[in-house]
Amino acid sequence: MEISTLTTYHCLAFVWYIFITYSITHVRTEERPSEVFLYGGQWKYLTVLNLVLQAVFYGVSFLADVLRLIKKLRCAKCVISSRDLLFSVLAFPVSTFVSISFWTLYTYNRELVYPKSLDGVIPLWLNHAMHTAVLPFAVLEILAMPHRYPAKKKGVILLGFVAFLYISWVLWIYSVTGEWVYPLFALFSPAGLAAFFAGSLAIIISFYNFGEFLNRMIWGQSKFCF
Repeated sequence: MEISTLTTYHCLAFVWYIFITYSITHVRTEERPSEVFLYGGQWKYLTVLNLVLQAVFYGVSFLADVLRLIKKLRCAKCVISSRDLLFSVLAFPVSTFVSISFWTLYTYNRELVYPKSLDGVIPLWLNHAMHTAVLPFAVLEILAMPHRYPAKKKGVILLGFVAFLYISWVLWIYSVTGEWVYPLFALFSPAGLAAFFAGSLAIIISFYNFGEFLNRMIWGQSKFCF
């Protein structure tokens, strides 16, 4: 894409994610089912955290585009490095994981991840904005421009560290409230839950590798936007 087109796209994507994040975090309190949004509010759900992550990523991308347009190339290189790290390590793998894991579990048994009581709280369009649209947005970003991936070891370590932080947050909430963030977790023994978390980490790392593969197949090793 031309830089002006990229700037427009990243600006619109940034505004979109800000709007979606605002919409889900301002669900009216009186409409919330009693068993949902307890300790930690919406901020215990990976879906909502991913919306914030996407808003940050597209905000950084928009800033990088603007700096390139006004020829502030030295500043742009620094911002572009942050943009590429955000996208490669977090924005693409987390969006892919959120979308695929949600709809897989929803199809199997929606009560494990998205109780029917939420249908009267969260509109259908907002559900799809949070769980469906995030995937094509991530794929479109790879198609729109190349991204520099970090060394594999560095990327996996960073992704694993962020996953560890989220798992720690989930366990902390359970220790405080006695309630799991997702009903699915209550089905597992401690060993089973550990295996589930390990399997989820392996899956999200595979999505990281898939994003790197797509980026390399489409753009090769040497085409980067600076």
